[in-house]
Amino acid sequence: MHALLDSHSTTGAYTFRISPGEATVMDVEAVLYPRRPLHHVGLGALTSMYLHGPGHHRINDDFRPAVHDSNGLAIRNGYGERIWRPLTNPLTLQTSAFVDQNPQGFGLCQRARSFAAYQDLEADYERRPSIWVEPRGEWGRGSVELVEIPADAEVHDNIVAYWKPADPPRPGRPYEFAYRMTWSDKIPVAWSGARAVATRVGKGNPPGSRLFVVDFAGPDVGRSPLPVAVASGRPGRIANVVVQPNPNVNGVRVTFELYPNGTQLCELRLALKRGARQISETWLYRWTRP
Repeated sequence: MHALLDSHSTTGAYTFRISPGEATVMDVEAVLYPRRPLHHVGLGALTSMYLHGPGHHRINDDFRPAVHDSNGLAIRNGYGERIWRPLTNPLTLQTSAFVDQNPQGFGLCQRARSFAAYQDLEADYERRPSIWVEPRGEWGRGSVELVEIPADAEVHDNIVAYWKPADPPRPGRPYEFAYRMTWSDKIPVAWSGARAVATRVGKGNPPGSRLFVVDFAGPDVGRSPLPVAVASGRPGRIANVVVQPNPNVNGVRVTFELYPNGTQLCELRLALKRGARQISETWLYRWTRP
């Protein structure tokens, strides 16, 4: 398929090579010719929907335990680090930027794959595909940006993710880029470490604190001795970090408490280590006050 782009700010051309199958693969080649300076450009843009789930309970009185097309943003940055950022449905518009250079890939993913996770006979959320964007060539400096838009109904795509180049296209010269998109039930990238398979958030003890429960699964992650969980929050304070075996996921469960200390927003970070070596992807979460 070929397509032409024409707008007040940009003109350009696209080629899409689509290969259907168990995984649907689309190779994209594009060239843009800006007509004016472009200050905010998103490449490989994706949209999805997240209404509520065990990691974020803003929507009440729904018989279903979760409603979402995707439950996390996955990133493999230019340094080889794997990042998992659970999605939320905040009260106010939230934008997060993950600064990087030459990213290896990013995508909006659906990791909860059982009917019991959703209990929806019509929407079949457990069957929604994950989508992965893999750059072709070097994309240079920039950031993967995640936009979470408040929503009160599942008909709205309220999640957006894209690559924002630090040096955007400029008028007077072509801007060429290419990438591959893969739709499947899992990320099409080999990973030998542990991954976060579930995130749950609830009230902590004492009142005012929040309890986080994160399950990690992966080869040998649950064997003895158990890995060490390294957790941090900024601002706010993290306490009572506990790691215990979780045979239900062939891995471990990490629990910790967040004390916001009056702040409206906390950036959380969690990873598993054995000695000096990180054996899990990096779990990131933005907590906002309800």
